[in-house]
Amino acid sequence: MSRIGKMPIQFGTNVKVSVKDNVVTVQGPKATLERAIHPSIHVAVEGNEIHVTRSDETAESKALHGLSRVLIANMVHGVVNGFSKTLEVKGTGYKFELKGDKLGFSLGFSHPVEMVLPKGISAEVNKTNNEVTLTSADKELLGNFAATIKRLRPVEPYKGKGIFYKDQFIRRKAGKAAGK
Repeated sequence: MSRIGKMPIQFGTNVKVSVKDNVVTVQGPKATLERAIHPSIHVAVEGNEIHVTRSDETAESKALHGLSRVLIANMVHGVVNGFSKTLEVKGTGYKFELKGDKLGFSLGFSHPVEMVLPKGISAEVNKTNNEVTLTSADKELLGNFAATIKRLRPVEPYKGKGIFYKDQFIRRKAGKAAGK
């Protein structure tokens, strides 16, 4: 049995969880999230606990058991506390700007780049540190959007210029002069 999958998920009184036709719906103070669960995984709500079980012992079911439990636990945590990611930018003239529901970037291209914030994600720009903090109740949506932003200007290893997560270790390379 999966060690992660067999652990029950605790939730408070301010969270409502319902399961209907393999779709788990979690309602909380910050948002309402839904996720379809694979048919071989069964989700049961008993009091203030959610139990995740599998119907058979196939390799696919074993793999999905722990995954499904963690995805549901992330939904419960997201609707109560939310998730956040902070991105930094380094480089001469590189900066973030928030224009309504659009996030603007100056990244050394010949043109400014703008991205519309997806529904469910909010952003806050700190101009003194060249940081943007993204917050959302949906961890998957937040991670995908942050990764899309990082792909606009990946960090180059020689000068360390680009977009990266706050406190991310950037492996630096020595330049030409290091070989002499």
